[in-house]
Amino acid sequence: MDHQPAKPAPTGARAARKRQAVVRAARDLFLREGFGVGMDAIAAEAGVSKVTVYNHFGSKEALFTAVVAGALDEPLADRGAADGATGGGPDLARLLDSEGPDGLRAALTEAGRAWGRAVRDDAEGRALRTLVATELHRFPELGRAWRAHGPAGHHPEVADALRALADRGRLDIPDLEVAVLQLYSLLVFPHMVFEQYGTELTEELSERLVADGVEMFLRRYTPAP
Repeated sequence: MDHQPAKPAPTGARAARKRQAVVRAARDLFLREGFGVGMDAIAAEAGVSKVTVYNHFGSKEALFTAVVAGALDEPLADRGAADGATGGGPDLARLLDSEGPDGLRAALTEAGRAWGRAVRDDAEGRALRTLVATELHRFPELGRAWRAHGPAGHHPEVADALRALADRGRLDIPDLEVAVLQLYSLLVFPHMVFEQYGTELTEELSERLVADGVEMFLRRYTPAP
């Protein structure tokens, strides 16, 4: 498998534009041709040199992981994130600005609704999840690269919001990584699983899942009186 020696990735506005072009080109080609597509083809599609691709990512596994992680994260990204993210997810500042248990429950419920809508509307994300599942059989190194990314690499703004709520004494979270995964398991993953197998959740069922999921999460993590 092609690799280049590790070195710091290029920085600056021009480098960021090139990186974005590479990711977009790789996403399109991976979806059309699978993980077997060559780095030369990706570079040509992006309008950059092959050296530029390797300077930014180092290997095709790293590039694929960036593509998949970005595609899965973007629809759920915090609309109010400081880095200017424009995802379909909720403005997580509302969690921190909420007042009292009822306010936090309402903010979490709205977050769950926004995440559900984002997953339902994300056809490309479904295609990429299918691609990962398919290509793992042919390219086990892809699975190793993806596992190395780990759940901690996704949606740091969610972890930050839960950490801040815990620091303020509004939630009691002994294991932040588990709490993030449990929150997504209750509010996001059911949509992903059903959509992945071609079964659309109705708005009414989605609303019930969100309402009950929020109650379960708060029952687990609300501090004892």
